[in-house]
Amino acid sequence: MFRPSAIALSALLCSLSFAHAAEVNVVVAANFTAPMQKLAQMFEADTGHKAVLSFGSTGKFYAQVANGAPFDVFLSADDTTPAKLEKENRAVAGTRFTYAIGRLVLWSSDANYVDAQGEVLKKGDFKHLAIANPKLAPYGQAAQETMQKLGLADTLAPRLVLGESIGQTYQFVASGNAPLGFVALSQVMVDGKVSKGSAWMVPANMHEPIRQDAIVLNSAKNN
Repeated sequence: MFRPSAIALSALLCSLSFAHAAEVNVVVAANFTAPMQKLAQMFEADTGHKAVLSFGSTGKFYAQVANGAPFDVFLSADDTTPAKLEKENRAVAGTRFTYAIGRLVLWSSDANYVDAQGEVLKKGDFKHLAIANPKLAPYGQAAQETMQKLGLADTLAPRLVLGESIGQTYQFVASGNAPLGFVALSQVMVDGKVSKGSAWMVPANMHEPIRQDAIVLNSAKNN
């Protein structure tokens, strides 16, 4: 997933026309923080231009773009928001493409807490379960769909701790404020495996696909 993303995103950024060394303002879904930081370094090394990155929830970034925020490129956590921006003529038609397919995991910073089948959710021996706000973050929506699929949505509802973004949700779990939570695989995986703690890889058929699209915004149309 990462290598094709690197090629496609580099092509997208390089499609912007700069006469001299300049900056491009990129808003990025929080789950893609680590990969995008690497891509920004590659972009600057290859072109001499700098990608100024802002990370957060897709819902909040959409609201900012709709209110005229001068961002150049939007890397969303879903495919519907860029399509909506294109339909509303807030983005450059024909520049939208899928740069990643997200994977959801149930994760704990405790190496012995989450079992490989996710049965810990049914045991209920925890006070808090962190998820991203389903109204703001596609990963939160995917987490909600997963709990519904398991028949646990009503049981777990009183224990939910909502993060504004998947980045904040990860911090809830990493800090121990929540013993476990649904986060993005890209946040906990290094070199093809979960780098710390314990995790259950949520089967893809438990929720709608998390297709993440990128698009050039109108602020960069005549850059």
